Amino acid sequence: MKIAIGNDHAGTTYKFAIIKLLEEQGHKVINFGTDTNDSVDYPDYIHPLAKCVENNDVDFGIILCGSGNGAAITANKHQGVRAALCWSKELVELARKHNDANVLSLPARFISEYQALEYVQTFLNTQFEGGRHQRRIEKIPVK
Repeated sequence: MKIAIGNDHAGTTYKFAIIKLLEEQGHKVINFGTDTNDSVDYPDYIHPLAKCVENNDVDFGIILCGSGNGAAITANKHQGVRAALCWSKELVELARKHNDANVLSLPARFISEYQALEYVQTFLNTQFEGGRHQRRIEKIPVK
């Protein structure tokens, strides 16, 4: 799979751990995030990632910021992006099964690195259920 990852300064450490995991599994990773802990503005890193997802240049996106909220809000401004803020395995599973989320937003200041890696694995290994959920997904875009 081809996976885009983006982050602000709060998510840098977890980002590197996630990239390592993904590359070890044979995924191609495109890094849109900052590589330092110096304060940055998350939209500068999340918009390019979301545009990549919007254009179907990647299979999925993973975004990280302190709370996960700013990154998710920014990504969801793009048509076709369904970024889900998740802080538990169950939320990750539901985001994929019911919402066909294509971007996972992680709150780096509220989860452990172990949890971040577990959530990424769950996100990539959970399939969208379709059915009644597909009808709902089709109603999301503003027309």
